[in-house]
Amino acid sequence: MTERMFDDSPALQRTTATVLAAGPEGVVLDRTVFYARSGGQPGDTGRLRWAGGEVAVTDTVKGEANGILHMVAPGAALPPPGTAVEAELDWPRRQALMRMHTTLHLLCAVLPGAAVTGGQIGADRSRLDLDLPNPPPREEVQAGLNALIAADHPVRSEWVDEAVLDANPDLVRTLSVKPPRGAGMVRLVRVGAGATPVDLQPCGGTHVARTGEIGPVAVMKIENKGRQNRRIVVALA
Repeated sequence: MTERMFDDSPALQRTTATVLAAGPEGVVLDRTVFYARSGGQPGDTGRLRWAGGEVAVTDTVKGEANGILHMVAPGAALPPPGTAVEAELDWPRRQALMRMHTTLHLLCAVLPGAAVTGGQIGADRSRLDLDLPNPPPREEVQAGLNALIAADHPVRSEWVDEAVLDANPDLVRTLSVKPPRGAGMVRLVRVGAGATPVDLQPCGGTHVARTGEIGPVAVMKIENKGRQNRRIVVALA
């Protein structure tokens, strides 16, 4: 099992860790700052360093038994189990992904009530697909997003009992992907302070600490992807 340090401390750029396993499929550490690919957010990249060695991490994915696999190039030198390593993120890429992921949460707030049918997060551009028969003009969506960003709302995560989702099913905005159940607790991401948040929904990804960290964004296009399915593409300006 790998301790997921990014859940509660997404701004951590590096950590020391111990190698639990290493092989062609990847390196498993006892703890990591590397986010494992899921929910439309790519896995992190970066480097592992140890006494006498270093290797680039080309992707990060979920492994068995709640482990996280730090993938490396075929044939690369690997640190043996028990080795102390420093795991360091490609921080500019991770920071861009955090900014974009939080932007998609704000997009849900700009278009309240529209269910999410799909999405993909990129470091430069991201998209959200919504069950939306009549989307507003692109300029209005862009203005709404940038107003929420400029308001510099706080962003934080919290863990709640699964019963909270049972009592509030509208918290789940996604139609095709449901938050994992069975562990007893679910992670929510809250944007905004006070009793009425800007956005509140289950999410396992990484986010900025305040919306002001995102900076200006542009809505590049709104496309029709079905009778009521609209794809909104956003980019960091």
